[in-house]
Order: sequence, then C-alpha cells, then structure tokens
Amino acid sequence: MQSISTIDPVDDAAPMNIEAMARESREKLLTWALPVATLLAAIGAWEWLVWAYQIPHYLIPAPSLIAKTLWTDGPSLMGSAWFTVRLTFWSLSLAIIGGVLLGAVFALSRAVEMSLFPFAVILQVTPVVAIAPLILIYVDSTFAALLICAWIVGFFPILSGTVIGLRSADHNLRDLFTLYRATPWQRLRFLLAPSALPSFMAALKVAGGLSLIGAVVAEFVAGAAGQNTGLASRIIESSFRNEIPRMFAALVLVSMLGIVIFLLTTWASRRVLGHWHESEIRRDQ
Repeated sequence: MQSISTIDPVDDAAPMNIEAMARESREKLLTWALPVATLLAAIGAWEWLVWAYQIPHYLIPAPSLIAKTLWTDGPSLMGSAWFTVRLTFWSLSLAIIGGVLLGAVFALSRAVEMSLFPFAVILQVTPVVAIAPLILIYVDSTFAALLICAWIVGFFPILSGTVIGLRSADHNLRDLFTLYRATPWQRLRFLLAPSALPSFMAALKVAGGLSLIGAVVAEFVAGAAGQNTGLASRIIESSFRNEIPRMFAALVLVSMLGIVIFLLTTWASRRVLGHWHESEIRRDQ
C-alpha cells in the first residue's frame, strides 16, 4: 500500500505569518500616513494661498503666523486650555456616572423610566445657550455653573445609549436567566451590561465631543458676562481686540482637544470591544 505523505504545517505557517505581519504593518502605516499627509498638504496650500494673494493677517492669518502666536502666547493660552480640559473631562465623567446609573434604573424599572425620561428629554432639547445665563445667575461658583452646562449636553447620549444597550440583550438569554432564577444583579452584571457595551461606547464617542461643545458654549456665555475662563473666553477677547492670529491659535487648541478626546474614546472602544465584538474586530480583506 502506497504511503501518503503529509505536509508539515510549519512550512506554510511561516510565510503566512510573515505576510500577515507585513499587511498589518502596511495598514498601520496607511492609517497614520494618509491623514497626516493630507493634513500637511492642506496646511501647505493654506500657507501658499495666503502668501500668493497677500491676504492680510487680520482677515486670515497664515499657519506659520498661527504657530508663532502659539509659541509666543503659549503660557496664557495653555492656562486657558487647561481650564477647558478640566471642565470637559469633569462634565464627561459626571455624564458617564449619571447616565449609566440612571440608565440601569430605567432598564430595570419601566415605571421609573416613564416618570423621569421626559425630564431627560427636556434637558436635551433645551439649548444650553438659553439656560446658561440662568445657571450662571443661580450658581455662585463660575466653574460649577459651567460644569452643569457642559454636563447637560453630554448626559443624554450616555443615558440613551445605556438604555438602548441594556434592552438589546437576546431574549432567549433573558429566558435562560429567568429559568435559572438569576437575581436582578446577576442579570445586570452577566447579561445586560455586556450587551450594553457596544451602544455605550458609541454613545461615549458622541458625548465626548458634545461635552467639549457644551464647555465652549458655556464659556462663551460666561465670557460675554465678563467672566474670563477658558479658551472660549480667549477667542472672544481676541475678536474684540482684533487679534485674529491669537483667536485662530485658541481655536487650534480647541480642535486639538477635540481630536484628543476622539482618539481616547476610540482607543477605549477598541480596548473594550476589540477582542469580541464585530464592530471592532479586524479582519483580513
């Protein structure tokens, strides 16, 4: 009887691993290289257009002038940026805590949800710029008043995402937990919470940007009332003084803060969902 030769899997595995590593390296390079190259090209075009058409700096400053302003006015702008950072992350943290806790209560009690959900909707649909002056009047601490305004903007996405996620658990698994007489805490911990993670992480990405927007809008209102706070106040102050490069420099810092928040929430989503959820699992094309 003729013997059947077998192929050593190690011989084929090594080239496949090398190819996969090379493909992953190319993907990582393209992920960072393409956005950076596009951004640098846009900045270069901006610089050239300002130079070619001799646009005055009080209309549109060149990127080089904005960078120079960031260097010269760095200490004062960074102090304002730190205020905005603290305000944004405190409001986002409180929105996460309040939204998750209240969302869990809503998911476990239909009566509580029907009673309190309209108030959450009212907070969401009411423009923060309309109620910010009232909050600034009734709250003695400027930082606390701004924190409340930013929290209102970031709270509802967390609450809504948590409630939707907690209710997205498979009904067959719900019946299984009922069959095994699981306690409400066991049901929440082992079934509802894992099911809610994808919706919560998506809501977190939205709430992160909204918390920054709420902080900036609240600072605009406070700045208009004569309260010097964060980067928004620097923007208002620079516009009144016609210091357009400084205003652009403060705006660049606000944009950079928003990018950092987006990157952090994206990283957190990949860390939480990357090893099990379809939305974050990387697959070979």
